[in-house]
Amino acid sequence: MKDFLKNVLATIVGLIVFMLIFVFIAGVGIGGMLASSETSATIEKNSVLVLKLKGSIVEQATDNSIPFLSDVDMESIGMDNTLTAIKRAKTNDKIKGIYIENDGVEADMSQLQEIRDALADFKQSKKWVIAYGESFGPGSYYLSSVADKIYMNPQGDIEWKGLTEVKIYVKDLLAKVGVKFIPLKVGKYKSAIDFFTGDGMSEPDRQQTTAYTQGTWNTIVNAVSQSRKISPAQLNAYADNLSMLQGGQFFLKAKMVDGLLYADQIKAEVQKRLGLDADDDINQVSIADMCSVPDTEKGNDEIAIYYASGDIVNEQDPRSMFSNNAQIAAETVCKDLEALADDDDVKAVVLRINSGGGDAFASEKIWRSMQLLRQKKPVVVSMSGLAASGAYYLSCGANWIVAEPLTLTGSIGIFGQIPDPSGLLTNKLNIKYDVVNTNKHSDFGQPFRPVSADEYAQLQAYIQQGYNLFVKRVADGRKMTTEHVNELAQGHVYLGKDALPLKLVDELGGLDKALAKAAALAKVKSYYTTSYPSETDFFTQLMEENTGGTFLDRAMQETLGDFYQPFVMLSTSRNMGKVQARLPYFTVYK
Repeated sequence: MKDFLKNVLATIVGLIVFMLIFVFIAGVGIGGMLASSETSATIEKNSVLVLKLKGSIVEQATDNSIPFLSDVDMESIGMDNTLTAIKRAKTNDKIKGIYIENDGVEADMSQLQEIRDALADFKQSKKWVIAYGESFGPGSYYLSSVADKIYMNPQGDIEWKGLTEVKIYVKDLLAKVGVKFIPLKVGKYKSAIDFFTGDGMSEPDRQQTTAYTQGTWNTIVNAVSQSRKISPAQLNAYADNLSMLQGGQFFLKAKMVDGLLYADQIKAEVQKRLGLDADDDINQVSIADMCSVPDTEKGNDEIAIYYASGDIVNEQDPRSMFSNNAQIAAETVCKDLEALADDDDVKAVVLRINSGGGDAFASEKIWRSMQLLRQKKPVVVSMSGLAASGAYYLSCGANWIVAEPLTLTGSIGIFGQIPDPSGLLTNKLNIKYDVVNTNKHSDFGQPFRPVSADEYAQLQAYIQQGYNLFVKRVADGRKMTTEHVNELAQGHVYLGKDALPLKLVDELGGLDKALAKAAALAKVKSYYTTSYPSETDFFTQLMEENTGGTFLDRAMQETLGDFYQPFVMLSTSRNMGKVQARLPYFTVYK
């Protein structure tokens, strides 16, 4: 009895201590949130905006930092805040220049292109931009090449060797354990299912992969050539000669950098541009500081920017508050779009999308919500890194589509996947099954037996119906015939600059152009923007989400590297819907 009472008492004490700790953490967090919401940075005269490019770039800034744990900061770089900071710095007289610090950034190439364009526009104010890096990947060097001066660590390097697209195929690996996938697809270019069923690139897939990879590299080379005054032929020669292994002095002589400096020496260069002495402090302004400055150009009417990133799914999966695997959940997005449609203060909506697609039915539901929204106010799509397959499906009915030249879009096609583990269960594991059916196909979908020829034919017809609907949605939205759309479709992936003459998009550019078009369609002369969905803080996510495996997920990303996304696709394939409209690509530039 004594032991029982001791255990009960210990449990009660433990619960009280836990509650006290939780209340303390919540209090600190809420206090921090209140403080941050009321604080706006004061910009000093003769300041420099610091763009620290480290970690992944996401479309909408989120603050997942844990209050009172300064060393555990999961905040990513937000495209929205970055572009806003650069734009405000251009017109702020106290900002004299921008310092870019490259420290390992990961982004879609079109995101880097949009930031680069914003920096080029900033330079129109006659202010300076300088960049520094310990080393540069092809993406970070492409972005930095817009700067007036580029400095690199003397022992650093530039990964200037061209681009490569590596695709992984797991058919033979699965076969070793008796598992195979039955391919169902429409579109000769639709290659997502090849991850499970192929041995290598099909000829159509190799054709489109070559086109967008070479097109991206040509864009990088031409931009660097124009900024650094080095011919494209010479830049390609540097790439072919593995110049990345030849050291800092080579890049200095090749005029790819303007100086070789250690991190502590770059301060003097910034001081010189600000007219400061060596002992003077530099007034540094962060992206967050710049965004907290009140917008003096705020207009009268509201244009909503709705951010949609990640896989398209029907319902949000329980995810970690720290997870980078964003999702576009139809259940949530449809409600949000309905609310925007009913909000009389919102005059137009810009859907900012970065997605390679996902569930075809979820895409159809969001497409329908887009149509209902469009009946009440203009809808413009702004495509970021990816807006293809299911993401193009829901975008095609907008009033206007704006894409970056390096956006991957199109991929009008769908596929289905039927896992067949019967070889594993019956041959490898020697599990025995017996069954009683009431009808011919009662046991359809059971793991112990393969799909019959009749079932396969009906499944393929089902996929074809989905493809025909996809084509019709595009034809209606883009004002084309279904025959013409079918010629462009077949799962073909295009760069934004190639999609423009095909009329799959209406204009090339970034978010600013999409907003300008939305304002024109809504016939508003001055406007302000509001971002949706609203940002959630650490504690909101803590209370709302089922968490688990969060740090393990990040550890796997770091360990698996380029193999992480294929691993995720393999792991989550069992949870995919019957019909998918998605890309197989996981291209990230550094």
